[in-house]
Amino acid sequence: MRVRWTGVWPVTDQAVDPNGVRLPQGAHPEGRFLGRTRELKELRADIERAGLDTLSGRKAPRARVLLIAGRPGSGRSALAGELVRQVAADYPDGVLRTRLSDPDGTPVPVGRAARDLLDALGEPAPAGAPEDQLGEALRTALAERRAVLLLDDAADAEQVDALLPDNPGCLAVAVSSGPLTGIADVRPCTLGGLDTKSGVELLSRFTGSVRITVDPRAAERLAEQCQGQPAALVLAGGWLAARPKAAVADLAKQLHTDPGAEPMTARLLRLVHDALPQTAACTLRLLALAPAGLVDPHTAAALTGCSVEAAHTTLDDFAAHGLLHSVGSSLPQYRVPGCLHRELLRLAEDHERPAELQLARARMLERTVRLLQSCRAVTETDSPEARQKVLALPRPLRFPTPRAAADWLRLRRPALLAAARLAVADGELDTLARRLMSQLVRAMVAHFGTRGAAGDLYDIHNLVLDVAERRELPRERAAALLNLGDLDARTGRTTEALARYRAALDAGREANDPYATGRAMESVGGAHLELGDYDRAADWFGRALAERLARDERPEAARLYGRIGAAHTYAGRYGEAMRNWRAAVAGHRRDGDVAAQARALSELGRVQEYAGRLEESLRTCREAVEWARRAEDTRLQAALHLRLADSYERLGDPASAALHRSTAGRMLAEEATEGDSEPEHGANACEIRTASAED
Repeated sequence: MRVRWTGVWPVTDQAVDPNGVRLPQGAHPEGRFLGRTRELKELRADIERAGLDTLSGRKAPRARVLLIAGRPGSGRSALAGELVRQVAADYPDGVLRTRLSDPDGTPVPVGRAARDLLDALGEPAPAGAPEDQLGEALRTALAERRAVLLLDDAADAEQVDALLPDNPGCLAVAVSSGPLTGIADVRPCTLGGLDTKSGVELLSRFTGSVRITVDPRAAERLAEQCQGQPAALVLAGGWLAARPKAAVADLAKQLHTDPGAEPMTARLLRLVHDALPQTAACTLRLLALAPAGLVDPHTAAALTGCSVEAAHTTLDDFAAHGLLHSVGSSLPQYRVPGCLHRELLRLAEDHERPAELQLARARMLERTVRLLQSCRAVTETDSPEARQKVLALPRPLRFPTPRAAADWLRLRRPALLAAARLAVADGELDTLARRLMSQLVRAMVAHFGTRGAAGDLYDIHNLVLDVAERRELPRERAAALLNLGDLDARTGRTTEALARYRAALDAGREANDPYATGRAMESVGGAHLELGDYDRAADWFGRALAERLARDERPEAARLYGRIGAAHTYAGRYGEAMRNWRAAVAGHRRDGDVAAQARALSELGRVQEYAGRLEESLRTCREAVEWARRAEDTRLQAALHLRLADSYERLGDPASAALHRSTAGRMLAEEATEGDSEPEHGANACEIRTASAED
């Protein structure tokens, strides 16, 4: 069933305004922002105003902070955006924007906001880093920049203070509901309503000038009834635009005769909602369930059970009348205005039973899971099975190219992460939540690689851990702990990683999962190796080896012989090291892994050299060169030739040393000419295990 209603809210003669309101074609760009002339002038003057530190002879230690305070719907975010637009040219390093509250009013953790700002700067942020470390990384990144930070919908002073750069060349524009007590030298610009003239002009952008000219007093009365609040005026304008034959006085009279106790924005939203066709009204109120307040046609279609095309049409109509803000991007996406979110949720709770709301959430999550499956499958261009899976999907769920899938994933990332958080917090949809997180991990790794998505992966694995502990699922708990431990180890938090690996070992034993148990043992050994406890490292590698041998997993056993050999090498026990490296060489030879055999021989030659057995080391290295040649590993061949050159020099044979050094140089030069090797693919960069994964 199509959702669109025809002949009611025409949008063909309108153009999109960046602030989310549709303006008539031909409107001058500078006229898109209405009123607030005095506030803008004061805010711009406040940027130049001497701070207390400057007056006392000290240089300001931090960024200048401007505060715009007002109730939701007062136009505070629009004013902040206009101010930033006007001063952006003075800050050559750009504008950084982040929201500090979720649509339901929940404060955004400082760490998440700092990570988003670092991502916008293109600066790496360590996965799983604590808030103070991320805040310090942000301050370091901004230390030599002149940038503007737009911190929208701040919940308290602590949020803003933690993100302020220690750089007076930066400007921070904070938006909140009230004063942020605790931040020095900040004078809030407190917003009331628009002046009557600006309020009437805003109405005219929806109604056209004729109805305003016919009855200007009614328009002024309506603007006053809306208390000059832009959100209320936009809703009133949208209601009138949907009724070309209604006079402005009709709406003013209706609001006067039915005053109600609700705020004007809530009354007008209910008025608009009640006038919509039934299906469109259902779509509008269910948008309150959109994660992070971000909705696209797929989300709307899943929530209401309509087609994607019909949902897209409906969302466009909503945006045309101020019910949604269009997010400027290559793909259709809209934001539910924060001032409407709670009212929409109340409408949903009034009209739908709890079971119906839960069903809508489940449909939305199921659609998201299928989109993520398609997003990942389109990258598997060499897999006939993956191609068949893509072709089996309905056409609206397919991505034409991997690039299109990556663009969608990047654009929808905030909503996808919010969907995972909301699903886990709900507690009633854990099965869908687990599927969603499994597919989200796989899609992110496929498109961005483990390194590129590490910060998001860390958060997702923590959510998986929450569900596993709540549902008492030891196998999934082990998988989540192993993944978190790997990310901790990668960012240098080895002690934290060791604790994760030990907990994963306990969970693996509880689940009787041999893979998780053996993997955890090896990871515990790796953590001890990194911490310099070589005896414990060798011991844990040995335990993992016993598990692999018991299950006749010969390739893994050969690799573990090498890890034990490395631990003994670090400890200076060269005899034990050589014995284990020989076992590794033999194991790789039996399995026919030529590349692994070449690397193991290379390490054996290194240990022989450390042990003072130069002649044996030379023979082993020459053998390793031959196996590296068969494996077509040019870099390993070059490294081995350099090692042979060093050995010959120590043996007093400079001619042979020069020959091997020349050979190594030629190989490296040829490889550089041919281009670097293939980039690290996410799936091979770091093993990501999701116990509930689906193909």
